[in-house]
Amino acid sequence: MAIRGVLFDVDGTLYAFEGAEEAGLHEHLAAEGLTDRFASPAEALRVWREIKEEEYDRFLRGESTFTGQKNDRTRRFLAAAGVADASEMPDDAAAAWFATYAARKNTTRRAFDDAQPALDDLAARYRLGVVSNSATAHQRAKLEAIGLLGYFAEPLVCSQEHGAAKPAASIFLAGCEALGLAPAEVAYVGDNYETDAVGARDAGLRAIWLDRSAGGATGGGVGVGAGAGARIAPDTGIRVIASLTELERL
Repeated sequence: MAIRGVLFDVDGTLYAFEGAEEAGLHEHLAAEGLTDRFASPAEALRVWREIKEEEYDRFLRGESTFTGQKNDRTRRFLAAAGVADASEMPDDAAAAWFATYAARKNTTRRAFDDAQPALDDLAARYRLGVVSNSATAHQRAKLEAIGLLGYFAEPLVCSQEHGAAKPAASIFLAGCEALGLAPAEVAYVGDNYETDAVGARDAGLRAIWLDRSAGGATGGGVGVGAGAGARIAPDTGIRVIASLTELERL
């Protein structure tokens, strides 16, 4: 069956979040006088990302809310930095700390260099949509800020509102429904091998794994998880690309 639509992951696929995250965190720690609490900037970033992954996984499992995981990340990180009583920080104070960090991060956020050219090409031929493990308002604002929102059909399908996260088949199928297409008519593009590629393949979509480490695409880093430079021999039914520009041969 011919492909008529393409669904995309956001972070690490379209949005170069790692570079923005690193710059925003270092600026925020400097402003808060916390840089010297860690052995090095690299160590601070490692701790931040380790806590983020753990708390975001809790959110995806339904054990925390999208806002709650931000607050918990803040408390745990500040506790790791040795800030007194950080673990007891009230929600409003934790939210304010995280919001200030996010505002600094957002000043440097941008799309990967290959994102807009690829979407320009695809939009003339396919229906385009988003399936993301996040919250809809958060991803809509992000896509608008990096100039990509207008390419995608509504609704954006995100795990908080859908009630299940990738790699669950149901969220991929909801994305297909948003495009008005059968799964066999839809390709899914994402940077995480297990969550995106294997999940989409198992849901009956055409799975495309974006492994930027294979081709050195520019724009701010690679994605997290199995897509972050891991040398994986892909399973049957999973196509590997190193840049979104390769989608012209979809």
